[in-house]
Amino acid sequence: MKLTGAQAARYFQDPDRSASGALLYGQDAMRVAVKRQDVLAALLGPNAEEEMRLERMTAAELRKDPARLVDAVKATGFFPGARAVFVEEAADSVTKAVTAALSEWQPGDAQIIVTAGGLAARSTLRKAFEGAKTAFAIGIYDDPPSRAEIEAELKKAGLTAIDPQALQDLSALAREIDPGDLCQTIEKLALYKLGDATPATSAELEACAPATIEAALDDVLHVVAEGRTGEIGPLMQKLTGQGTQAVGLCIGATRHFRTLHAAASDPGGAASGIARVRPPVFGPRRDRMLRQAQGWGRPKLEQALTMLTDTDLQLRSAAQRAPQMALVERTLVRLAMLASRR
Repeated sequence: MKLTGAQAARYFQDPDRSASGALLYGQDAMRVAVKRQDVLAALLGPNAEEEMRLERMTAAELRKDPARLVDAVKATGFFPGARAVFVEEAADSVTKAVTAALSEWQPGDAQIIVTAGGLAARSTLRKAFEGAKTAFAIGIYDDPPSRAEIEAELKKAGLTAIDPQALQDLSALAREIDPGDLCQTIEKLALYKLGDATPATSAELEACAPATIEAALDDVLHVVAEGRTGEIGPLMQKLTGQGTQAVGLCIGATRHFRTLHAAASDPGGAASGIARVRPPVFGPRRDRMLRQAQGWGRPKLEQALTMLTDTDLQLRSAAQRAPQMALVERTLVRLAMLASRR
């Protein structure tokens, strides 16, 4: 039986314990692995491996011994509770062994959970599960998680109170990072809020989200965008000491000012624009960048981007002999001076 959309989402949250098994397949191995972990955890509960209620095997092992799957499915467990057999890295080469196990499966046997990469519609393994009355085939695609899926992850992590803006920011973040990073971010946020009944905020989410820019680099870009010329030198010395390269610094500055330009150019205003930028900007950093975008305005930001583009071309030119970090620092000082002009 093929499950899609809401049916698939319900299955991941509450798998059918009376089924013979499920095939989870997709191009993104991380997404497939996350869903497989959810299914096995819901089916078997904690301590399944310690209690020998979960048996794992690879497709290569199954090809060498096709009868192994049926034997594992029919085996009697030493501990009470649900059992499952997990076959990973499957392909059409194991279809015959999987089909035999599905056909012999009876209530009380271990469930058969199979994961695979991308499978075409004509895949014999897909057809085996789609054609079975008590088994499921679920394609896992690169679509970002839905609001319901994010809320389910929050609930699973024990995080029941979250500010609406923080939830909106988390939804935006989920479109930019892979599922593994999203799960880690939610777990970190839940741990951060352990014992704190107040709703999680955007600032707290920002503290737990994967870092996109080094802190010192972020500091110098804010200083430049806010026109604080005198603070650029010490921060540049810090970046140089950390081994930051001139080209990387120029790229980071260009990314920052492009974000400001996108916000300032939005027809709905800078506040609307900053909410739409990708990757998303959170908490106090978002408020700070919103003020920067409003202070600069679109025309000056276009001048800034032109200056940064020219600097980038100079850095990459074979004829350029000036020290590269000095060249970038000069541009940043000029940008800070431009920010202070009204």
